[in-house]
Formats: sequence, structure tokens, C-alpha cells
Amino acid sequence: MSTEENKVVAITGASSGIGEATARLLARNGLRVVLGARRTDRLEAIASEIRAKGGLVEYCALDVTSLEEMQAFVEFAKDTFGRIDVMVNNAGLMPLSKLEALKIDEWNRMIDVNVRGVLHGIAAALPTFKQQQSGQFVNLSSIGGHAVFPTAAVYCATKYAVWAISEGLRQESKDIRVTIISPGTTESELASTITDAEAAQWTAEFRESVISADAIARAVAFAIEQPADVDVNEIIVRPIGQSG
Repeated sequence: MSTEENKVVAITGASSGIGEATARLLARNGLRVVLGARRTDRLEAIASEIRAKGGLVEYCALDVTSLEEMQAFVEFAKDTFGRIDVMVNNAGLMPLSKLEALKIDEWNRMIDVNVRGVLHGIAAALPTFKQQQSGQFVNLSSIGGHAVFPTAAVYCATKYAVWAISEGLRQESKDIRVTIISPGTTESELASTITDAEAAQWTAEFRESVISADAIARAVAFAIEQPADVDVNEIIVRPIGQSG
């Protein structure tokens, strides 16, 4: 990734899972990374470990449901490293349940984080990307953005939305790259947000085969490292033999 060494990459939801793995890999490859999440204690520990291995990293508290915090996150990246080249909209929640359970608060929270969070990331970084006539959004969707599963109607709807928003942005853009990463079952904390017993049981069975977050990080790195005139639009990464 020698041609990409000076790029500045901002990553939301960077305190665990795919966001953390992506931050570690990109820093190891020589990119400068800016981490955002609510759990600053986790960000501090991750940043310390990255720095100990020679990586360039900074972090700040971030709630993606707040447009103001997302805008401040982008400004922090620019103030720290002088620019921003890639926005990785990774933060997400997955509290699954059947619709009849009427877990409306959980529906709203998923919509706020999974959809509005991505829109806020776009709104915060797009003006800078347009001004510099370059930049890349890497938006995390899911296999749930390609198929619907029982107990996952609202979650899948949010991930379909990420796909649609990203594809619309791609078609509207002449000089900005847009990549959708759609992971299959991946080691992460997503399942820990499930409060519905039936959904938790179904998810445990579905997640019997998982891949590491590093696999998704490598997909992100691949999309970023392409030449400026190459736009990798979507990558689906899942365990071998996963049915859905």
C-alpha cells in the first residue's frame, strides 16, 4: 500500500470488532487513522497499542447519531493530520427481534445508528471531499442488506438503506469513490445487543460459522488501496458455505 501511505482514514465504531480491526490493519500498512466511538477508554487502549507498533493514530469521543459530533470528528481529523481522505462509516447495532415483539425503542435506535449515522458521516465529510475533488466513503452494510431473515426485518431494512444511500451517492459523484462492504457473520459485539430470547437463539445457530473481523478489515484495505481511478463499489465477505 505504498501509494496510500499518506492517506488519513476516519473510522466510526472503532472501539471493537470490524472498526478496531480495520484501524489496526490500516495503521500497520502506514495510513494515518482517526478513531471515533463512545467508549473512549477502549479507543485509548487501541491507540496506545497502535502507537507502540509505530502507527500514527488519534481518537476522540463520537456518537454517530449526533450530526454535530460527526462534523466535529471530521474537523478533528483535519486539524490533527491536515486532511481527511477516507470516511469509514462502520458504527452499527443489531438488536434483533420479531416485529410482533414491538421493541420499538430498539427499532428507533437501529435506525438512528445504522442509517442516520451513515448519513451524518456523509454529511460531515462530503463538503471536504467535494472541495478537494477526491475522497472515499466506505460504508458497512451486511448480507442483511441483500436478504431478509426472521427476527431481522428492521436490521435488514437499515442495511438495505445503507446500500441504497451508498449507491445513490456513487451515481451522484464524479470524483468521489464509494464502497459498500457487506460482511456475513463476523466476530463482533453485534449479537450482544440482542435482548429478545428467541432472536438470540436463532442468531446463535446462524452464527455457528463466523469469520474474523480481520477478514473484513482486509476488504476495506483492498478498496482503499486501489488507484485513484478505480472505484470498488461493493464487496461481500462471508464464511464459506454460509447459506444466507
